[in-house]
Amino acid sequence: KMSRAQAESVIKNIIREIAQECAGKGQAVSETLVAFMVKAVVLDPRNEFNIDRTLTKQDVQKLIKLCVDRLLDQKSPSLDTVKMQVYFDMNYTTRREFLEENQRVLQSRLAPASREITDSRARSREELESLYRKIVSYVLLRSGLGSPTDINTVREATAALQSVFPQSELGSFLALIKRDKEQQMSELTMIVTGIRLFNRDSGKGGEGIEDMPAILNEAIPATSKHIESELKVTQNLAYQYTAILEQLDHTEGAGSSHSVQPDVLKQALYNVRQHESFLNIILADVVTCAKQVESLQRQLGVQMNELKSTVRAKIAVPTAQVYPHFTAISKLWSGLQDEMVLLSVLSNMVASLQPFLETQAQLLPDSLLEPLLEGLEVQSDEQRMIQSSGNRIIASEHKNQDWLFPETTANFDKLPLQYRGICGYTLVKKNGLLLPGNPDIGILKHRDKYYIFSSMEAACGFAEDPEGYIALVAERAKQSAELIHLLELHHQFSSVTPYSEMKSGEKLLVKPITKSESGTQTDTHFVETNIVKSYEWNEWELRRKAIKLANLRTKVTHSMQTNLSHMRRDNISQVYLPKQAACQTKRDNVTNVPKPRVYLAGLRGGNTKTTHMVKTNLTRGVDE
Repeated sequence: KMSRAQAESVIKNIIREIAQECAGKGQAVSETLVAFMVKAVVLDPRNEFNIDRTLTKQDVQKLIKLCVDRLLDQKSPSLDTVKMQVYFDMNYTTRREFLEENQRVLQSRLAPASREITDSRARSREELESLYRKIVSYVLLRSGLGSPTDINTVREATAALQSVFPQSELGSFLALIKRDKEQQMSELTMIVTGIRLFNRDSGKGGEGIEDMPAILNEAIPATSKHIESELKVTQNLAYQYTAILEQLDHTEGAGSSHSVQPDVLKQALYNVRQHESFLNIILADVVTCAKQVESLQRQLGVQMNELKSTVRAKIAVPTAQVYPHFTAISKLWSGLQDEMVLLSVLSNMVASLQPFLETQAQLLPDSLLEPLLEGLEVQSDEQRMIQSSGNRIIASEHKNQDWLFPETTANFDKLPLQYRGICGYTLVKKNGLLLPGNPDIGILKHRDKYYIFSSMEAACGFAEDPEGYIALVAERAKQSAELIHLLELHHQFSSVTPYSEMKSGEKLLVKPITKSESGTQTDTHFVETNIVKSYEWNEWELRRKAIKLANLRTKVTHSMQTNLSHMRRDNISQVYLPKQAACQTKRDNVTNVPKPRVYLAGLRGGNTKTTHMVKTNLTRGVDE
């Protein structure tokens, strides 16, 4: 038995050989498509490949021939459906993934311009001026508002940048580390973008800035209308093919011959049903896009009004007040730009799906379908549901099964239905016919999976042997490989897990919440807490504590004084503070003793040899 690595190497060689052979015959095919086709051919029981044993050389040659024949078949709606599935799988991403990828692409495109600025070692005046011009160009490229080659746009952007970041500050900018430079460039871009958008709104600038809200308000309804018209055409074809197949199934026993092969009709039905499924996914994204644009435009209006009220009739405004407004406006505008790119991608995907419908349109033109549709009642999916809504499963008659109904189950409309909402019983019994299920009949829950049915008869039939019908659906899918993707049977065929599912991992499953009355009572403290803090589980720790206690019994505490510690003790004494005492008499009296003022004159002598000192007492009397 060969190892996994050897098996993968053999498969890769087979895929490469098939792709080369197809290319030699003028048909270019991707390796993803070839890989899917190899798995489809091996799974099909009619080709008699035993997947449990190693392929012989003859098996490999047979496999290559079958794959090449199927890939080169120009009249196979089935091949078109597989190509459509592979295309959608490789090109469609969720909103979040797309926006993240868009940001990565933008960053990689701006990387050379950013590196040129952050790595600059400008010194001379000419070099500094050149660096400043590069920063202006970077700001324009990153904001996407106008071309860096348009002189008027550059002038406006330079004026806006100079008001925020004058050329004199380039020295401090160059002293920053690379990460801080990139951060500052990002902040400058947002502030300059906000200033230019504010000027445009005030009618004082906005050179080269497209009116994004107006463009989106026109583009979203147009895209939505286009997808809805495409969807209507595809659904009408599906309804017609379904009606003809039902009629052929009724008349099959009568032995009547028809100009259209039932197999071709089924392949065409799978083709249009898959197209319908993809269009619904894209339309849901366009609706989300419309809601997001509406929210962004509302926030942009509020932000612009707040900024106007902040700036109104003021000569100078603190930067701390206006910069956050400019940054917020820039982010909202960037959000509108993202929605515009996303809308463009979704429109291109709708156009790219169209060629995958050509084969069935050529094989089944209107001229061929009209005679078959004569006298037939073509019912839409909604009409079929209305017709089957009267009947409902009576849960008491099916006690062994778990049935869910709209009025007793929360999340009913969000349950992950098996076979993408198609009736599995009809698929088996009507030899591959796809009919949508009606949830009002009742949803069967079997092994945590949810099955829906097109009629009461189908629900009862499937419920009698769910495992048998699940296996038969898988067998039917092996014969028509496109059903694996269309009916989401990847969990049953782990070897053909789609690329998108491999990327995103397991989908979040919605569980049904069935209503029921219940009551419970809990004691306040049903287990009394008894935590002994001194408990030790380790016997060695207990031994250590025991030795410590035993040693303490024989120990005496000594103290002595040395020359070093002499007179160095900290002494503290405590005393009672003296009491404050006071006494009061009946009369307050004061006396003021005069200050003695005695002067001596003649101490220094004079013209005479004898000193005559005069003492003068000028002290005022007490009685004065």
